[in-house]
Amino acid sequence: MVGGVDTHKLTHHAAALEAATGQVLGDREFPATAAGYAQMLKWMLAFGVLIKVGVEGTGSFGSGLQRHLESNQVLVVEVIRPNRQDRRARGKSDPIDAINAARAALSGTASTIPKGREGFVEAVRLIRATRRGAARARRVAIQQIHGVLWGAPEDLRERLAGYERAALVARCATLRPPAHFALDDPAVTARRMLRRLARRVQQLDEEIAEANDELNLILRQHTPTLLAAIGVGTEAAGQILTTAGENLDRLHSEAALARICGVAPIPASSGNTVRHRLHRGGDRAANSAIHMIVINRLRWHAPTRAYVAKRTAEGKTKKEIIRCLKRAVVRELYRALQADLEITLDSA
Repeated sequence: MVGGVDTHKLTHHAAALEAATGQVLGDREFPATAAGYAQMLKWMLAFGVLIKVGVEGTGSFGSGLQRHLESNQVLVVEVIRPNRQDRRARGKSDPIDAINAARAALSGTASTIPKGREGFVEAVRLIRATRRGAARARRVAIQQIHGVLWGAPEDLRERLAGYERAALVARCATLRPPAHFALDDPAVTARRMLRRLARRVQQLDEEIAEANDELNLILRQHTPTLLAAIGVGTEAAGQILTTAGENLDRLHSEAALARICGVAPIPASSGNTVRHRLHRGGDRAANSAIHMIVINRLRWHAPTRAYVAKRTAEGKTKKEIIRCLKRAVVRELYRALQADLEITLDSA
């Protein structure tokens, strides 16, 4: 039999199908807890041999269930959200979504192996996600400093004029209110808020620097080959790892990595015109990381510059050349990931 699960924050709804006929054997709701995962697996196994389970939301609400099933040697496939037109025609409910997930797994429509949630890649993902939030909050705090300055009293604004960003933050952090002041005094309040915002930026700077150090240590230990690739730094390596996942065998080739990174060319030929166009799907953050690798190589990597000159002479535009380079970079990154992750698995 084949299972399907519609995941939610507090509960998961499971369905079981007969593998030979696709007949619905049953559906049931379980709590989204460790005990609920065990009950769900026991319930599914009561129908017979469990071939695989299609799970929605393996990257969010279904991550715990995925770990439990995989720890019990159950094949898990990732099910994407159903087509909206089909959902309008058939309706929506938790049992319907669970049955559709099982049918997607049975038919092979859902065949993607989800990324593993155990290992150093998950640690990299969590650190990067937290650092991204800190960087966003830092940017907002700096914008607020400038906003307060624009409306601050003239003497304070003139005193802080001409400072660069880092110097302005350091200077605002040292501002002190008078010994005796009224909370409703706008001039004093402006000084206090500037100091508060500046100290927030300094705290976020420390948090971001700590996250960078942690990423450097993890990536140098586990992915030396990836970091050795030309133009690949900590940020790009972390993004590529997060997109690919630690279980790289779920990607059958470097073409699959190119597809999920959005750099696989899409045929756009018609009549006598044979060409390919930009692929706008895939992980756009990974696509951006690969784009920056190519831009860095265009600036100072001699073989890349020679390739650009050659392709330009053949009549290719700069955009087309960059697309070709991005595809070649993915091939190089895939081989580096293979080397690093195989070493990690062997050492584990």
